[in-house]
Amino acid sequence: MSENDKPVPAGFSDQQLHTLFELVSDGIWDWDANTGYVYRNPGWYQMLGYPVHSMANNVLTWESVIHPQDLARVMAHFEAYINRRNERYRIEYRCRCQDGSYLWVEDSGHVIARNEDGSVARMLGAHRNIDAGKRLVAELQQKNLSLEAQVAERTRELSWVNQQLQRQLDENRELAERDALTRMANRYRLEKTLQQECERARRYRLPFALIAMDLDDFKPINDRHGHACGDAALIEVADRIRACLRAQDLPVRWGGDEFAVVLPGTVLAEALQVAEAISQNMAGFTPIGECRLTMSYGVVQWQDGDDPVGLLARADQALYRAKAAGKNMIAQ
Repeated sequence: MSENDKPVPAGFSDQQLHTLFELVSDGIWDWDANTGYVYRNPGWYQMLGYPVHSMANNVLTWESVIHPQDLARVMAHFEAYINRRNERYRIEYRCRCQDGSYLWVEDSGHVIARNEDGSVARMLGAHRNIDAGKRLVAELQQKNLSLEAQVAERTRELSWVNQQLQRQLDENRELAERDALTRMANRYRLEKTLQQECERARRYRLPFALIAMDLDDFKPINDRHGHACGDAALIEVADRIRACLRAQDLPVRWGGDEFAVVLPGTVLAEALQVAEAISQNMAGFTPIGECRLTMSYGVVQWQDGDDPVGLLARADQALYRAKAAGKNMIAQ
């Protein structure tokens, strides 16, 4: 057993340990990797200005407060440590406070228990407020600059230009990742999101599911009633799908009359319930002439070893089985 894998001293229960954490002013965290539960002491919340115990007790809360520019660096350092490529876990980065500002912290931690396969079972750590020191260094550096007033003015000008460029970049990214007709995410966004979810599932052993959907016999609607009618039908389909989802779920227009939904934190049984809810909502679709609009569904859950291509292929195969079983069906 390495120095970083030593267990909590005998005689300390989790409740006693967390009671001790309540007395510590720095931000203390305790991650049970086998259940996904993360305890954070009051000092952690107070340091960032959040009400005590007001956020979800999971690793996603941690990811959500890390500055976007620091996230990739932090995750790489974290994974190198838990996979024993680094001897220690200690890194500085910015965390978002409740008021929207960012605070520099030093994050350090130790694995105190591993499972038989070598994966992390439990890890303890602390967030230390180093913002004042960081700001002092920045101020000292600023004082050493020559032509300080001119530089400050130029910086303001560049900041304004950067804001405009960032706004334009965000607008372009939105257009690049969203279907123009239904306002759903498009295939590019789907592939990017699946890559992120697969990496998160491998890192934290969190479930997620994917539903692939295809409208049954949609072509006759365009042929007999025109593409304007077909477009209106696709928009209503998108609205009916959205009505059955949570805020964190991602609805996607995959292709012409193909749709998909990415369901983070969802097991197969729950995903099947979502597919059933969408199917029931589709039953309220007013027939278009003699055409009754239905969908077929392929439902899969991420499995260890899945990549986005493999997961999409399994969902597509399940969708094919639903079509072969008579359409307007759900298959897994």
